[in-house]
Amino acid sequence: MAVEKAIGSTSLAEVVDRILDKGVVIDAWVRVSLVGIELLAIEARVVVASVDTWLKYAEAVGLTAAEAVA
Repeated sequence: MAVEKAIGSTSLAEVVDRILDKGVVIDAWVRVSLVGIELLAIEARVVVASVDTWLKYAEAVGLTAAEAVA
């Protein structure tokens, strides 16, 4: 009896593996002002990735310690 995988269905493990392999960045910026006076400003960046993926990204954009010293 062969088991066939339905097209379009993915398991949670496959989704997590894909996110850790590629990485996900959620960038949010909120500003609340009243009559031109800024009352509240919030900036947030959430990065979900494996360490290997993050190190590749950090090296590419110059965020590693070796790049900062040079």
